[in-house]
Amino acid sequence: MQEYNIITENVLKYAFRVHSELGPGLLESSYKECLFYELNKNGIYTEKEKALPLIYHDVKLEIGYRVDLIVENKVIIEIKAVEALTDVHTAQVLTYLKLSGCKVGLLLNFHTAHLKQGIKRFVL
Repeated sequence: MQEYNIITENVLKYAFRVHSELGPGLLESSYKECLFYELNKNGIYTEKEKALPLIYHDVKLEIGYRVDLIVENKVIIEIKAVEALTDVHTAQVLTYLKLSGCKVGLLLNFHTAHLKQGIKRFVL
C-alpha cells in the first residue's frame, strides 16, 4: 500500500499546484490537461482518457467508458468541476476501479475554494 500512498501524494501535490495556479471556475477538461501535463513533466507515467471495456459473459464490450487519468497503471483519477460531488460521482469511480483492476482511486473536484474540500480517496 506504500506505493499507492506515494502515487496519490504525488498526484495531490500536482493537483494542488494546478488548483493554486488556475483557481475554480474552469472546465473539467482544463484541469485534466494541466494535471496530465504536470504529472508527465515530473516523470510520473500517466495515461489520459483510457478506454475501459466491460467484460460481460466473457465478451469484451467497448461501450465508451473512459477514465480521466490512470497514474502508473495503479491509481484512477476522476476529475470534476461541479458545485458538489454526488453519489453518482462516487459510483463512477468505483465502477472504473472495478473495470480497470486498480485498487485506489481519487475523485478530485476543482470547483472548490480550497481543493482539500474536493478530494475523495477510494480503496478496494
